[in-house]
Amino acid sequence: MTNPILSDWTTPYEIAPFNAISDDDFAPALDQAIQAHNAQIDAIASNAGIPSFGNTIEALEAAGEKMDKVLSVFFTVAGADSNAKREELQRDFSPKLAAHFSGISSNKALFQRVADLWARKEELDLTEEQARVLMLTHRGFVRAGAALQGEEDARMQEIKARLASLGTSFTQNLLADERDWYMALTEDDLEGLPEFVVDAARTAGEEKSADGAVVTLSRSLIVPFLQFSPRRDLREKAYQAWTARGANGGETDNREIAAEILNLREERAKLLGYDSFADFKLETEMARTPDKVRNLLMQVWEPAKLRADADAETMTQMMQEDGVNGPLEAWDWRYYAEKRRKAEHDLDEAALKPYLQLDRMIEAAFSCANRLFGLEFTPLDVPLYHPDCRAWEVTRNGQHIAVFIGDYFARGSKRSGAWCSAMRSQAKFPKVQAPIVINVCNFAKGDPALLSYDDARTLFHEFGHALHQMLSDVTYESISGTSVARDFVELPSQLYEHWLEVPEVLSEFATHAQTGEAMPQEMLEKVLKAANFDQGFQTVEYVASALVDLAFHDGAAPADPMAKQVELLAEIGMPQAIGMRHATPHFAHVFAGDSYSSGYYSYMWSEVMDADAFAAFEEAGGAFDPERARALEDNILSTGGSREAEELYLAFRGRLPGVEALLKGRGLIAA
Repeated sequence: MTNPILSDWTTPYEIAPFNAISDDDFAPALDQAIQAHNAQIDAIASNAGIPSFGNTIEALEAAGEKMDKVLSVFFTVAGADSNAKREELQRDFSPKLAAHFSGISSNKALFQRVADLWARKEELDLTEEQARVLMLTHRGFVRAGAALQGEEDARMQEIKARLASLGTSFTQNLLADERDWYMALTEDDLEGLPEFVVDAARTAGEEKSADGAVVTLSRSLIVPFLQFSPRRDLREKAYQAWTARGANGGETDNREIAAEILNLREERAKLLGYDSFADFKLETEMARTPDKVRNLLMQVWEPAKLRADADAETMTQMMQEDGVNGPLEAWDWRYYAEKRRKAEHDLDEAALKPYLQLDRMIEAAFSCANRLFGLEFTPLDVPLYHPDCRAWEVTRNGQHIAVFIGDYFARGSKRSGAWCSAMRSQAKFPKVQAPIVINVCNFAKGDPALLSYDDARTLFHEFGHALHQMLSDVTYESISGTSVARDFVELPSQLYEHWLEVPEVLSEFATHAQTGEAMPQEMLEKVLKAANFDQGFQTVEYVASALVDLAFHDGAAPADPMAKQVELLAEIGMPQAIGMRHATPHFAHVFAGDSYSSGYYSYMWSEVMDADAFAAFEEAGGAFDPERARALEDNILSTGGSREAEELYLAFRGRLPGVEALLKGRGLIAA
């Protein structure tokens, strides 16, 4: 019987047949996929013909179609709907996949063919895109250790296999801590909480089979609890549990895992001839060097810290007026910031939230994409991996562009955070294929589901990533969509957040859940005026995390990462009442894999550009200026990694921005 994962998918738009796939199908499917991929690689490497772009680079691009099927399905469900079996499979798959891909990158015969082409690149009459793919392929082999020999080569394979296993363990430990902890709330404990928080807590209690409402470690629940609960003792208990994820001792403790990961990364970089892992990692990014990253972060840190220190003084006074003595603590900040926001801007999130319905915000994101890029979204009735998921066909001028899947609600089987991934990326070789793109979020369920303003911004952010995937128009999958420099990949997502703040968008789509009435003009103006509220806090918690990440990787790996974290935070003067956005034991961006390692700064690097890029619209005909929209699609959203990121931005804007646009955008300096 044919494994349903590896069969020909006859579903609409060849979406994975989730209703026919069981967990027992994954392991045999992966074994078959690895066997098939190895045969393809061996055929390329042993080809007796003179290396050509077609028989080597394009052959590599075409290889691994079964592997793509298996991994796209498995990692989708492993991240968004995990269970004990899938966690076990992930632990088994990590070293197996690391060994497989290491075997490809260390295949000397294969690398020799790529190196031969690279040496003759001027003679090959390649298109610009083909030349780019050749360069990236050659660079990828070299950076993976293909040029290493003997013991160094063997050690590199060991390091990559071990890192893969450690990353999986880090992720699963974090998920376990997030899934297993909750704090039961009595009816008295619910006093003072807005109705939407109470509803979310009761829903969470039902999911946990608890007797009543609970607070979990889902950001969509714990953050509003910290904002609104007048019970300081409960806020402290919840905050301490939230920040202790991955550092609770026992089997799920991530501290020793983080230390080993940092040591192995340093060893890997040294084997490849780099002074540090940061030097290795940043070589391919826009920033290029650790010093440039640190310079950017410190330019932002100083004004952000000044703002945060001033805000802390104000809120300490507010706390003392409430009869609470002692210093402002981290579990107090969000509570008093919310009270201050209500007082200074007369903006009450409990009153605002009914206007931010999930369904209406999805419509808003779609509407902006329609006005900017002509995209249309039609609901699809197809089998998906969880009942919460929804799907839409994306078309333009009647032509199929993509399938978009949204998975929006928090649940115990889903890892925290929000992300965008492509189950299938756009390509024209070896066949034309339209992308299938997923946005995964962790919003609180409700009837209807209501979002905070930050939730709505997250929805727009992830949809910006989705547009980068959906509007991609390149030949080769390896440079499709978001396959760009890490410190450039956040530009489309962060740029798209700006459309949430366009007054006409909120006027149309921010409608009350009960009455259906549009958000009052007065409230709309308050929302926009308060957009930069508490930016000292938000900037400090983010930049501190980015600086710690950089410090971990720039130089010798610390023997004790937790001690290094404490040392760095003391050195930069981290305010007492603000914690890192992601402390080391739960810093999944950095330790779950290599994507954001030594690269967490990239959100800030991209924000320098996104503030300037949106200004280009405002300087032209406004937020929906058609000429600027075409330029954005033609030079950034459709081009993937076909050219250097700096070149793409220059083509769109004509110049590179300075940090001033970011500081003004965050309200940290005068506009």
